Amino acid sequence: MSDFNAANERPWGRRLWLQLHRWIGLLLLILLIPVSVSGSLLVWDHWTDGWINPQRYAVSGEAAARPLSDYVVRARTVLDPADRVASVAFPAGGGGPVVVTASAPAANGGPPPPRTQVWLHPANARLLDHADMDSGLIRVLHRFHGSMMMAEWGRPIVGWLGVAMLISVLTGLWLWLPVTGGLKRGFRWNRAPSLSGRLHHQFGFWIALPLAILSFTGAYISFPNAMRSVEGMFASSGPARGGPPAPGGGRAAPAAESRLDPDEALAAASAKLNGAQPISFRWPTERAAEWSLTVEKGGIRRDIIVDDETGETRANPPQTTAARFMRTLHDGTGYNPVWQVIIFVGGLVPALLGITGLMMWLRGRRVKRRVAGGPPVPAT
Repeated sequence: MSDFNAANERPWGRRLWLQLHRWIGLLLLILLIPVSVSGSLLVWDHWTDGWINPQRYAVSGEAAARPLSDYVVRARTVLDPADRVASVAFPAGGGGPVVVTASAPAANGGPPPPRTQVWLHPANARLLDHADMDSGLIRVLHRFHGSMMMAEWGRPIVGWLGVAMLISVLTGLWLWLPVTGGLKRGFRWNRAPSLSGRLHHQFGFWIALPLAILSFTGAYISFPNAMRSVEGMFASSGPARGGPPAPGGGRAAPAAESRLDPDEALAAASAKLNGAQPISFRWPTERAAEWSLTVEKGGIRRDIIVDDETGETRANPPQTTAARFMRTLHDGTGYNPVWQVIIFVGGLVPALLGITGLMMWLRGRRVKRRVAGGPPVPAT
């Protein structure tokens, strides 16, 4: 039976879902494919960056062994005099470079200031590399995947693409269910009359659940404030954890001055490590006069805060918020390699589904014209 005749025999509700599924795929094909493929390329972004820029990771596995101020002093030799240090990332798992991130002073009412990263050898603070954070292939891929290179409207567009993909997955699953016969009929390779239809049905079913997860988590990440509000409605103890966003929105600029020096602040925070592994250390900002040491133990991260005015320290609760969970689930950071492979494949399959869906649509038009006696559409 032809695609056209099979569609005409479906109940009106099924035809409605078919039209919705089809038009989402056709209208968003050009946008969904590059966003999905860029996400696949970012699954192993650190490995990819090491392959592209091996000089940044030319270390022999030594852990950070020098005072924090040594790395800062060395980084300043290649930073602009006006740049302010924002954070230092320690070697992951005890191996790799120390990475210093600095930011230019914020302009009133302007966009977020540019940031620079400096890669240093952990044993002797030797300079390995430095670059603008907005340059390089990996950073371009991150910006495109998160906001399509558009500062103001890009993130909402990507978020709505995630919503559209989720709807497409759900309608596709409904349409995958066989019109006649048992469930086993859905797994038959020859259930569709064309190769494009067979590929679309089979790949679409087996990747449906991972695609639904990636679509939902992508939309969640794109609309964090809206999602926090929804969480607060269902929370038993008031608003969602984390409170309202900081005044002014956006990324806070590092403070121009601090009372404590970095070594003093890090020593105070390290007193509360309790066997945890330091991940990164952040400087006070113009919004909060606090140093923050992120540590990890047993796969759970938390922040140790040092008040810059008083020197008092406190350990925040573990970072188990929904937002962090959604982000790690979306990009696979710290997850089993099997899930990372699934994410990688899940970013490539939408391209196949989009192309095969387009071929199915063109084939349906060709069949429809043949039945109506009109001029044929070129075969696909």
